Amino acid sequence: MASRLILRIQERSARLTSSERKIAQVLLQNQSLVETHTATELAAQAGVSKATTARFFRSLGYADFEEVRLQAREERNRREPYTAFESSPEPASLGRTIADHLDLELRNMTRTFEELRSDILPETAELLESAPRVWFVGFGDEQGLATLGCTLFSRLRHDVHQLQGQGQSWARELSMTGPRDVMVLLTFEPRPKILKSLLAHARTTRMRVITITDHVYAPQAARYSQVVLPCHVASYGMLPTHATMLSIIRLLAVAYLGRNPETVGQRISTLTGIDEELDLFE
Repeated sequence: MASRLILRIQERSARLTSSERKIAQVLLQNQSLVETHTATELAAQAGVSKATTARFFRSLGYADFEEVRLQAREERNRREPYTAFESSPEPASLGRTIADHLDLELRNMTRTFEELRSDILPETAELLESAPRVWFVGFGDEQGLATLGCTLFSRLRHDVHQLQGQGQSWARELSMTGPRDVMVLLTFEPRPKILKSLLAHARTTRMRVITITDHVYAPQAARYSQVVLPCHVASYGMLPTHATMLSIIRLLAVAYLGRNPETVGQRISTLTGIDEELDLFE
């Protein structure tokens, strides 16, 4: 089971310096070292300075090494009485068991929703309700989630659109944007250069921006967004996880439905009637 320390390391892996990666590698191989070694011993084992070690833990959000050690001990004390014996090994994927992957996704979900402010959903649903048009935007892997978000919200309200591609054909769509329109931006790294131009256009046309992103990028997103919904996205390296982002999109749909049950019901009935008229489904 991955500890909170390991999750934080995985979340920041792309932003670590070469020296910090040495410490990270040592801890990823044996996370119990924070309980059995001092900061000086850990630095020596990683082949870096003690100052680099202190800076590494501060970058992960800890006040000092002692806070890391206390957290590790608390997690061990909670875990050990319930350790279960596994009679047979589980199938592994990317060097991890199915249980490891499930545990990591559940931790991402739990941390994301535990940190979600209670007032943010009504605020976001109100923005979506009052918007003349809603625009979903995602780049790279997030483009598929933008398509899903657009499809989902198109069932709930009118004038829902998606900006696709890298900007070559956006002029026609962007010419329709205006004040109080809402852009739902889905963004993880790497972020394309076109994003800066798109946000500048949104600011000029007085669009309002809802950003769903990783929690590390959240402070920067807050500079241009009316609402930021941070997601914990720790993964085992090569393949990013989008489970929390997908769940947040659905949560927004549920919040919107909760504010507009009658109008949403009427729209779904209308769409169902058209589907039946066209004889699209068996």
